[in-house]
Amino acid sequence: MSEVRAKKYLGQHFLTDLSIAQRIAGSLPLDAEADVLEIGPGMGVLTQYLLQDPRVRLTAVELDAESVDYLHRHYPQLKVVEADFLRLDLERLFPGQFCIIGNFPYNISSQILFRLLDVRDRVPVLCGMFQKEVAERIASPAGRKAYGILSVLLQAFYDIEYLFTVPQHVFDPPPKVQSAVVRLTRNGVQHLDCDEALFRAVVKTAFNQRRKTLRNSLQPLVPRGHAMYVDPLFDRRPEQLTVADFIRLTRLVGAAT
Repeated sequence: MSEVRAKKYLGQHFLTDLSIAQRIAGSLPLDAEADVLEIGPGMGVLTQYLLQDPRVRLTAVELDAESVDYLHRHYPQLKVVEADFLRLDLERLFPGQFCIIGNFPYNISSQILFRLLDVRDRVPVLCGMFQKEVAERIASPAGRKAYGILSVLLQAFYDIEYLFTVPQHVFDPPPKVQSAVVRLTRNGVQHLDCDEALFRAVVKTAFNQRRKTLRNSLQPLVPRGHAMYVDPLFDRRPEQLTVADFIRLTRLVGAAT
């Protein structure tokens, strides 16, 4: 494992405990053959186990040229795309549905999840490792401190499972934070019962001032004094609202604007 090095400018730390990599690969629930995209494979610690699964048609996207060269040399059967996932033309790469997996770079993990929302109808499952704080935020139910923008937006379209925590010492170099593995499985919601662009705006505006009640935090969208504010929903703070509450809130804001 001496060739496994961290590319600090990518915010990436590589696994040295192969049993963790094996567990992550095993967290991908497949009943049949499927296209799978691994983000940030590095030097193939997770890749090697994915390639052992005959159901997995694996493509890896990697930005670092040194890692790409290593993957070509050690896994010649692997399709490797040298690119930035955030700028990747996913429709061209995958004509149909595909799953996503990875030891996700910490510094772009939130951006990966927002990109997931944009292609949600084509990605039935995403699983992999995030910084523990991000994983807790994704999976948090309403009413907890970790509950926030990502929680609401992702839980509107995915069922989310926090699978297990990963300690620092299994990485090279050890990060300053713990990590965790989560799995997101597409739920049955095709469309929200509200304007979805406005839904995102309402959620983000509410949590931008999360300590305030909605009556105060949503004034950038609807001025103070509007009749909609008589609804008792506006006496609550954003972390107290479920996804269904935010959908109702969005309809109220939409009717007022």
